[in-house]
Amino acid sequence: MASDHVFNPGALDPFHQEPSPDEAPYEQALRPAHLEEFIGQERVVQDLRLAIAAAQGRGEPPDHVLFSGPPGLGKTSLARILARELGSRLHATSGPALERPKDLVGLLTSIERGDVLFIDEIHRIPTTVEEYLYSAMEDYSVDITLDTGPHARLITLPVQPFTLVGATTREGLLSAPFRARFGLFERLDPYPTADLVRIIQRAAGLLDLPIEAAAAQHLAERSRGTPRIAGRFLRRARDLVQVTGLRELHLAAAQETLARLGIDANGLEEMDRRMLACLAAQGGGPVAIKTMAAVVGETEDTLEDVYEPHLLRAGYIQKTARGRMLTPQGARLIGLGQDPSGTPGLFSE
Repeated sequence: MASDHVFNPGALDPFHQEPSPDEAPYEQALRPAHLEEFIGQERVVQDLRLAIAAAQGRGEPPDHVLFSGPPGLGKTSLARILARELGSRLHATSGPALERPKDLVGLLTSIERGDVLFIDEIHRIPTTVEEYLYSAMEDYSVDITLDTGPHARLITLPVQPFTLVGATTREGLLSAPFRARFGLFERLDPYPTADLVRIIQRAAGLLDLPIEAAAAQHLAERSRGTPRIAGRFLRRARDLVQVTGLRELHLAAAQETLARLGIDANGLEEMDRRMLACLAAQGGGPVAIKTMAAVVGETEDTLEDVYEPHLLRAGYIQKTARGRMLTPQGARLIGLGQDPSGTPGLFSE
């Protein structure tokens, strides 16, 4: 069994959506390399397989692809797989890294025919940079202005035909002209528990970690439908198995791992409980997201992208025009049967 980690439950937030530098190599090693290895998202995989086969038959790059959905569902993995299936090179960057047009132009001019350009957080590309992508995506050329004033010159640089793959957690923030230039729109949804169990079992095999079915089920049920979180739980469980001298990851070890990470029996962690408590303190809501962020000590984006989706899917809170509110199920979870004023029926079915 591999022995490259020491258990440190406080080293990272289990639901943090970006791998830390020391976690990245292990996450990369667990990612699928080919479409047949990719578990779940069957419709998306089928669409990509068809697009790749058709493009290869025509001898041209596939249409530009936009992946959307919550963090950690496999958007980056699918971009890497797409490049590998096409037998081409992957050029990866992110929206925030493209601060100026020259950052993009330098990247585009280094692309060879058939390559894949992957832009993570593509909704965060500045407008001035985004406009340069329009002609690159449609006409495979980029117009550059040299000098200023009466001596300004416009030079058109050719770009080799390529496939742009964009990943976003906020599809609604993309401008309509930008979005219209993509040919494939693929929405990734949270994974059912059965798929997460398969993902955990596959990852455990790659880590040379014997695992009981009940332990895989326990970790999967508390992974919020997200493979990245499931993989992180598994690595923390492997650490526990290693330092305690266990021969396999059994149910009790999985339960202890999650307890050390602050995950309760309902799959909630400290920030989830803070959000529910904030709503309970206001009689169940409604509470504006800005107010909630200030109370729980977290940014609005993190609450909306990382924590809130699970609470919504689990039926513990609901979004209204006036703010977030506890549902009857959420109220029962934290032991609030009626509002603090004593008015019955606030959380009645």
